[in-house]
Amino acid sequence: VVLDESGGGLVQAGGSLRLSCVASGFTFNRRDMGWYRRAPGKVCEMVARINADGYSDYGEFVEGRFTISRDNDKSSIYLQMNNLRTEDTAVYFCEFGPFIASSLCGVWSQGTQVTVSS
Repeated sequence: VVLDESGGGLVQAGGSLRLSCVASGFTFNRRDMGWYRRAPGKVCEMVARINADGYSDYGEFVEGRFTISRDNDKSSIYLQMNNLRTEDTAVYFCEFGPFIASSLCGVWSQGTQVTVSS
């Protein structure tokens, strides 16, 4: 399995970023996919998930600011993040289902760093 994330960076509060993940090594269109994150000193938490049928759910902190999407032809998922806040600073990881806690946030990939400055 390979999960190749990109799109992180440094942005000011209120700004936007779009994360991308290209996956390989499994049957992508049959898998639930998701974005998780880990901030310094905090636990791994779910940001957004999208199932194989395209239905999505989000962490409570998202509050309508982020949108997850997938492109099965490209074996890719995306996370459009708008109105970013300083508390969104974290390493963001692309993950595939089932989302087992012991296999999240750094087991399959290095993630992409998102830093939001005030």
